[in-house]
Amino acid sequence: MIIPGSESQAFAAALADTSGESLGRVEYEDFADGESVVRVPDEIDRAVVVASTVSDHAHVELLQLQDAAREAGADELLTVLPYMGYARQDEAFRTGEPVSSRAMARAISSGTDRVLTVNPHEDTVCEFFDVPAEPVDAAGVLADPLPADLDEPLFLSPDEGAVDIATTVRDAYGRGTVDYFQKDRDYDTGAVDISPSDAAVADRDVVVADDIIATGSTMSEAVGVLNDRGAGRVFVSCVHPMLAANAQTKLASAGVERVYGTDTIERAVSDVSAASAVAERL
Repeated sequence: MIIPGSESQAFAAALADTSGESLGRVEYEDFADGESVVRVPDEIDRAVVVASTVSDHAHVELLQLQDAAREAGADELLTVLPYMGYARQDEAFRTGEPVSSRAMARAISSGTDRVLTVNPHEDTVCEFFDVPAEPVDAAGVLADPLPADLDEPLFLSPDEGAVDIATTVRDAYGRGTVDYFQKDRDYDTGAVDISPSDAAVADRDVVVADDIIATGSTMSEAVGVLNDRGAGRVFVSCVHPMLAANAQTKLASAGVERVYGTDTIERAVSDVSAASAVAERL
């Protein structure tokens, strides 16, 4: 039985439909003091808890769902993290800081037998879990909503670390070239410097692909560079459309034709589902 977190109901429904598993009806309640509780079906043999941990509240809710599923009799429990929060905090960047993704992984491990997480920022975060954990690459589905008539398409990643995502989208699309921007981040100030790649972009349609768009600042700067160099249409694709604060406004102002994302984080731009990639691994 698929047990959805409150932030992943559409993803869980798509996963149930794709995999043929039943979808459990879950109740979520918040109390006046800020605490919360979940209620799952009474009898569960095998549970697949599906929860994107997009907030601290979602992390607590996930732990409750795991515990409730065990209480309901689940003797096998798989946890699916469409989006794993804190995955970018995979090391202590300053003295005295925690490795937050490790702390979260340990907590999640306590209530599950296995973990699947979609395109974590670094696959190495799977090593922090105390149970078997695997990354699932769903980037290929981002090719589905792209226009079929892209002109000499160039698939770019904002930095070298995300070039695999751009390559996967290009391969799924079926044609085009791949390149990346050089990105340097100052962790003391938070400033990011983007240097344009050597790829010719004039009059070409460009798809900038990344794992996550959070504030949209880096992506907007990258799009600005492309427009300065005479690119044709510029599209933005990401697995995890966090799009915090005014990210969508930034991207629109930068001249993005369209933003495409999956349903790992459920937003208005979630044009495709990553559930099929997860279903293959259940």
